[in-house]
Amino acid sequence: MRDPLVLLTGAALAATVLSGCSGAGPAGPASPQATPTPTYELPPRPVRPSESPVRAAPVTDGDTRFQVIGLQKGLSGFFGSHAEWQAKGQYVVVRILVENPGRTNARFDAKRQRLVAADGTTYGIDKFAQAIKRQPDELPLGAQVRVEMDLWYDIPKEAKVSAIRLFGDPPLGVTGSTDGVQVPLP
Repeated sequence: MRDPLVLLTGAALAATVLSGCSGAGPAGPASPQATPTPTYELPPRPVRPSESPVRAAPVTDGDTRFQVIGLQKGLSGFFGSHAEWQAKGQYVVVRILVENPGRTNARFDAKRQRLVAADGTTYGIDKFAQAIKRQPDELPLGAQVRVEMDLWYDIPKEAKVSAIRLFGDPPLGVTGSTDGVQVPLP
């Protein structure tokens, strides 16, 4: 017959080992969970008269981030603060957000932005319409600056708009220009 002390010790050891496998014991350290980045709560705004909202994802070219948020097509003319002006063809207005997500200054040049027609023809902004509507030609973007603005184009009446090609500022220390990024338009 076996020694009762050995049997009791073996039973206690077995119970301890088996209870450790039950999962009912205290939990180990929790695995780290990602904390969501807080976001700004901006109130929604109504779309302007004759403008269609555009739900395009943000895009980046160089050190500049863009998002197309509105589109107006087929405008025959407009009123500015001191003038009324008629289109040679039709005005197309693209509303964009321009953002410098970096830590250094960037420059936005409205004259580089191109409207793309369905046949591949590209159009530059109408400088006169931009001036009458008080929209900037060039804009310095400080670090973390975000601006919302319109780009005005005067294109032939029969032209069908398909996209906009947006050009940002090259990264600090890089000479030349960027390749641009194209955003489809409805």
